[in-house]
Amino acid sequence: MKRKIIYLLLALACVIPASAQKFYKDAISINNISLWQQGPSLYVDMLIDMQNLYVSPERMLTLTPLLTDGQHNVPLESLIINGKRRQKAYLRGLALSRDIPGGIVIPYNKRDVYTYSQVIPYEPWMANASLNLVEDLCGCGNNQEMIAQELISNDVSTEASRLAAMNPIVAYIQPTVEVVKTRSEQYEAHLDFPVSKSVILPDFMNNHAELTNIQNMFHKVQSDKNLTITGISIEGFASPEGPLKLNEKLSQQRAEALVKYLSTNEKIPASLYKVKFGGENWDGLVAALEKSTMKDKDTFINIIKNTSDDVRRKQEIMRVGGGAPYRAMLKEIYPGLRKVNCKIDYTVVNFDVEQGRVVIKENPKYLSLNEMYQVANSYPKGSNDFVNVFDIAVRMYPNDEVANLNAAAVALTKKDLESALKYMNKANHQTAEFINNTGVFNFLSGDVARAKAAFQQAAQMGNEAAAANLKELQRITEQTR
Repeated sequence: MKRKIIYLLLALACVIPASAQKFYKDAISINNISLWQQGPSLYVDMLIDMQNLYVSPERMLTLTPLLTDGQHNVPLESLIINGKRRQKAYLRGLALSRDIPGGIVIPYNKRDVYTYSQVIPYEPWMANASLNLVEDLCGCGNNQEMIAQELISNDVSTEASRLAAMNPIVAYIQPTVEVVKTRSEQYEAHLDFPVSKSVILPDFMNNHAELTNIQNMFHKVQSDKNLTITGISIEGFASPEGPLKLNEKLSQQRAEALVKYLSTNEKIPASLYKVKFGGENWDGLVAALEKSTMKDKDTFINIIKNTSDDVRRKQEIMRVGGGAPYRAMLKEIYPGLRKVNCKIDYTVVNFDVEQGRVVIKENPKYLSLNEMYQVANSYPKGSNDFVNVFDIAVRMYPNDEVANLNAAAVALTKKDLESALKYMNKANHQTAEFINNTGVFNFLSGDVARAKAAFQQAAQMGNEAAAANLKELQRITEQTR
């Protein structure tokens, strides 16, 4: 009886690299190994170098790649290498239509580098499978049959694993340069005036604190060498009780009184002041009522919004609930409606990157979006400093389309899809950068088809990030192994 020797040379705990590996007594080299799953198929490719292989004349060596996970086994098509005399016997059997072993026959004089390619139906268990090489040297000519099994690779590249490893590139937009940076400081002063008077009395009621706050605002702007005051807007309001003409006159006189006070005490040229007269502060009354807990507030708001005649509106308000709610409003709400808004307009000098790194920590609103962009890109992309600058930018410019687009890009790099969507809703949807980032959002959400469509559209618009994303996605999802 012929004896059979079986060798198991498996090392399943390690991942075999793609470089050339030695098999069958180091006489066979295998490299360029690829186990690539694409849709319903698994593609197996490798180069088998048999140039140093010797098979004795009467024997046959069968090499069978075997895909296995320990429970499932799928043998692939075998390579049969015949010795010289064995090859002649094979050819005779083939001519006589005898039953001969199946497989790819390599003649004894054609042992070279063979390109091995197989496509088999993919099954989920194959994601964790290994590819082994079963080496069967026949026992022909009263020799011992020898069977060995060696590991080729346990690195199956599945579409799911490749998608999970992909980090799509987000796109940013560089904001336009703000040639003249205009900014403003605003304070709402609730100055107290004696009834029907418009003279500012610094020691009357709460006026001292209000005037101190206004002066502090002026001093802050005036003492900053980076700022230049370009204008001061003063707008006066009166509470809506009494005759309309009187209230309009009071709002004007109170605004002018503050201009006179400031021009005297702050020594700012009168030419920089712009005075507006807000008249009766109905908008302020509605806002105050909406925040109040008054039982009749909805009735008051309905009267204000739906009664155009000033005299009639005031009469109807005074009659609500027999007049008691109106008297409560006079005491609790109306004093806060007698106010003067003071706004200082100024310009800010331009900053270079090094200055910008300091300013963004102290007074970020002094920087333009473009300056912030330059500061962000002075840090390593994706670093905490890089991310923080874009977060500050969108806080300083919450309605700016570019600031929101860039904030969305940062959120996507952190895989914060909820924040990314919030910012993207406020960005310009027509830009290539937005479309690319929409593709990134779709990809991270698991919608690969929509991600691919977005990358294609943005790439056609010339966006480099989208072109790179599309190329990588095509590599993963198409047969471009």
